[in-house]
Amino acid sequence: MPARVKAFLIHLGISLFIALLTLLLVFGLWYPAPLHEAVGVTRLFLVLLAVDLVLGPMLTLLVYSPGKKSLVFDLSVIALLQISALAYGLWAVAEGRPAWLVFNVDRFDLVRALDVDTRKLDEAELQYRHPSWTGPKWVAAVLPAEAEGKSDVTLEAVMSGVDLPQRPNFYRPLHSETASIQRRLMPVAELRRFNTDEQVHAVLAEWPDADGFLPLMAPVKPMTVLMRKQSGQVLAVVELNPWAE
Repeated sequence: MPARVKAFLIHLGISLFIALLTLLLVFGLWYPAPLHEAVGVTRLFLVLLAVDLVLGPMLTLLVYSPGKKSLVFDLSVIALLQISALAYGLWAVAEGRPAWLVFNVDRFDLVRALDVDTRKLDEAELQYRHPSWTGPKWVAAVLPAEAEGKSDVTLEAVMSGVDLPQRPNFYRPLHSETASIQRRLMPVAELRRFNTDEQVHAVLAEWPDADGFLPLMAPVKPMTVLMRKQSGQVLAVVELNPWAE
């Protein structure tokens, strides 16, 4: 086997291993299914990863020549370019990762890390001040009891676009709003109005304990949060349309 081809295959193998680890990180932790579709990151990230995966080994194939004086420098530049491209892609994906799944009055909102309002983080409870790196967490956003506080939140939502779900200083444990969730839950039979019978049947066959749902608002694709009404327990996020398109 020619040395150039051998170097290409070694570089490709290393790149494939790193790509696999990256996929596990992104789609296993940061964007657990089906939230990667709700945010719309799947195609873009896979394209970036594929380009990075192919570019490095192909450049190695082009420049590799045993005994070449500048070989170490050339390979170092290729590795640096490949690592930089991967790091940039990971940084962009990390910024847009789902951070919080927030119960908000009568639905859930998917809040990305870059959407979090950081202006009053010091007023938030410690566990809500920093988005998790191991996947989105379920919380509830609760309006202040006083009328003035409610007006301030509404005004800020209109003026700056920062609404209640983006403000960690109003986060509370999800279980603290169980009664509110139970009152807002809709029967799963309603899902047949917005999806085919086959789609609903397939999902409910996988989650037979689900007897209620709430919509999940997301940047790209709304989804459905299946729940158990008696306990207010979240069972799963599924790719069913929660309302008419």
